[in-house]
Amino acid sequence: MESLKGFDIDIPRWDQSKFMGRLKHFFNITDCRTVLLPDSRLDEAKALVESCRAGSVPPGTTEEQLHYAKKLYDSAFHPDTGDRMNLIGRMSFQVPGGMAITGFMLQFYRTVPAVVFWQWVNQSFNALVNYTNRNAASPITPKQIGVAYVTATSTALATAVGLNLYTKNAPPLVARWVPFAAVAAANCVNIPMMRQQEILNGIAVTDEDGNTLGLSRKAAVKGITQVVISRVTMAAPGMIILPIIMQRLEKYRFMQKITFLHGPLQVMMVGVFLIFMVPAACSLFPQSCSMAVSKLEPELRESIISQYGGRVSYVYFNKGL
Repeated sequence: MESLKGFDIDIPRWDQSKFMGRLKHFFNITDCRTVLLPDSRLDEAKALVESCRAGSVPPGTTEEQLHYAKKLYDSAFHPDTGDRMNLIGRMSFQVPGGMAITGFMLQFYRTVPAVVFWQWVNQSFNALVNYTNRNAASPITPKQIGVAYVTATSTALATAVGLNLYTKNAPPLVARWVPFAAVAAANCVNIPMMRQQEILNGIAVTDEDGNTLGLSRKAAVKGITQVVISRVTMAAPGMIILPIIMQRLEKYRFMQKITFLHGPLQVMMVGVFLIFMVPAACSLFPQSCSMAVSKLEPELRESIISQYGGRVSYVYFNKGL
């Protein structure tokens, strides 16, 4: 179509330099309804995106159809490889997956076996999400995946069980916050471990035109730190505020008569939090992270200056999710 000539499908629909623009973008691609679509529909969206990139948009295609195809593409295909991601590891599955696991973690926090089981389930889910959304340019071996998984799970279990025992005589609300402490501690281990190759070898940094300038370990550390902060923020409201709500609700007689519904109720309420918190947490930092050349490793900084002089003052890289 004439009106679509020059249309760049890879330019985000909303301004990614502003928080509200990023929030609209991530509300779009974390839409959990996309996980219900069959692979054939996702493949059609990928084909449309690729044809648009090649400059051959099928006749009759509207701009809105292109935007929707890009939404499906971003929600289901890895940005580095273009491969379809496993369903459970997609960010669009964070709401249904996270609400079920978090709701049951908050419900079954009193006994050690229940704590161990649900923390293990949660870390298995997190490990799959972190692996799925890794920087594909930094390959990780099965052994490294195993070590990362075992380390993060052990950290979560040690934190949860240790605090569970420590808070036996603490106020009930404090005990309800133990799952969040375990999740936060595990995130600080799981994500860096799963993406250790990026920290060890660095990730590719580019200039604003996308030209690769080299590999930076400091850029990797900055990107991974931002992802850790985002993941903890994603879980915080539901896992901190919901226990307060439940503790107050459980004082009412009608709630004491329907204890069998407390678990499903918490799952639903966690879902309400996550619908907003998944895109909000992903939006805290720009996806295309920047870093001043002056803060890079000396050897990379000198290499950039020797090639470009003072023309490049910032480098850019994909921080991952």
